[in-house]
Amino acid sequence: MKKDQVIDNVVLKEEDQEILGPWRLAWNRFKKNKIAMVGLVIFVIIILAVIFVPIIMGNDVMDFDFAAKSKGPGVDGHILGTDEQGRDVLFRLFLGGRISILVGVVSAIITVIFGVTIGGIAGYYGGLVDNLLMRFTEIVYSLPFTPMILALSAAMLWTPANTKMIVISFLIGMLSWPTLARLVRGQILSLREQEFMQACESLGISDKSKIFKHLVPNVLSVVIVNATLTMASAILTEAGLSFLGMGVTEPTPTWGNLMNLARQSAVFKNLPWVWIPAGVMCFLTVISINLVGEGLRDALDPKDAR
Repeated sequence: MKKDQVIDNVVLKEEDQEILGPWRLAWNRFKKNKIAMVGLVIFVIIILAVIFVPIIMGNDVMDFDFAAKSKGPGVDGHILGTDEQGRDVLFRLFLGGRISILVGVVSAIITVIFGVTIGGIAGYYGGLVDNLLMRFTEIVYSLPFTPMILALSAAMLWTPANTKMIVISFLIGMLSWPTLARLVRGQILSLREQEFMQACESLGISDKSKIFKHLVPNVLSVVIVNATLTMASAILTEAGLSFLGMGVTEPTPTWGNLMNLARQSAVFKNLPWVWIPAGVMCFLTVISINLVGEGLRDALDPKDAR
């Protein structure tokens, strides 16, 4: 006799239960989190804007119009006005968003690769392998994050923008993975003793498959939440470096060096449209990423789903 099943207050027929996989169920749980959905919508809009708005506008970072400098929003067709060199603020805002978000994405990818690999191997094998990897993790974790970022950024002050962006992303990722590695290790230490791992052992599955196909998917919620936090933190770090003049340098725009213009008292008082939009975009991006991360954590972990 077929039985119905109730999942998240929704009655599923048996034929529907066969169709819905874990990812579909996770998506259904995620959709019920209205705050997370708002964050996702905001983040998608920002991503689409930073990709397509500069293309549609067709401007260039070296487009100077001294006849239209310091114009307010809406004047002469400039929606957000122009800066002191006559460059369109709207174009520079979304072009700068590309670099700021790319730094966050690359940093998060590096964090996930190193954190999951080292934490997974350490947690699965234990013993000497665990001790060696965890001591190495503790060494990296003890490195001072902010001083190292500032020192290396200052040393590369005149490095081309693209190269500096890659180096900053790599450095943030390499200094951020120890936290994820320790979390993954702790989860896998308990998971490796469960019955499904004994079944894998009896089937003769390789250690690589056990770690990355059976253990790591069970800690996916931890990985995703940490990755989103790393991405948000990396965007703020890049913005902070650029604000201090040690990030990606002009004429390449980022949200940080757009906000850096506010350090000039004349710009701060008389041209608020030059730097306020960058701060707003940075805030919206970071908060939307965090909302999506929290929603994914709840959706991927049925114990926490509401």
